[in-house]
Amino acid sequence: MAFFSDIFSRAGRVARGEANQGMSSIEDATFETTVRQTVADMKTELNKVVQSSAMALSNYNQLDAEYQKYVKQSQEWKDRAGQALDAGNEDLAKKALAKKAESDKQIASLQTAIDSARQASESLKNQVIELKHKIEEGERTATTLVARKNAAMAQRKVSEALAGVGKADNAFAQLSHFEQSVAKEEATAKAFDQLASAGKDSSLEAEFAQLQGHTVDADLEALKRERMQRVQLPKELPPASNR
Repeated sequence: MAFFSDIFSRAGRVARGEANQGMSSIEDATFETTVRQTVADMKTELNKVVQSSAMALSNYNQLDAEYQKYVKQSQEWKDRAGQALDAGNEDLAKKALAKKAESDKQIASLQTAIDSARQASESLKNQVIELKHKIEEGERTATTLVARKNAAMAQRKVSEALAGVGKADNAFAQLSHFEQSVAKEEATAKAFDQLASAGKDSSLEAEFAQLQGHTVDADLEALKRERMQRVQLPKELPPASNR
């Protein structure tokens, strides 16, 4: 069981390694698109925050409008109470002050809600401003990253080509592979030629080659012997003298 467990774990590592390598290749091929999409996602988040901010601001504006209405009513009833006192009608002044008290009660009940809505809207405004700044910075960073990535990939390809350790489609690596293939074929042909000549008698062939190669030398020796024989022939005797 331990053997099979090791096999499966190794197979899993190989599969994960191939998957990671494949994902790295995909990321390299789609790097610029991925970076741009990241910025687009940030803009999408900005739109969501803006929508939330708009709703919060709308809620605050509604509460503030109602709050200001009661503030205005409170001031109006106060002014009427003053007019009643100036006219010497205290009962009417009391009735006006009672209406003012109702408006002040509404103001007090709205105060907490409007303060909370104001804080939420201000917080969202700050978040929108911060997110806008981050998006602007992200767009600048994205442009720089794409340029740096392209430059790094180009530099890597040049370095791999010069070092001869490029990928399978590297022209330099292919040329080297072709050269090795030709050298292997030449060595194989030489080996077969050596095997073909292994059964021949090299000394006998050499002797016949010497016979064929010394024809002129043999003719020269024969000519020398002929001339020597002419030199060694006895001279004719001189004629006898008559006395």
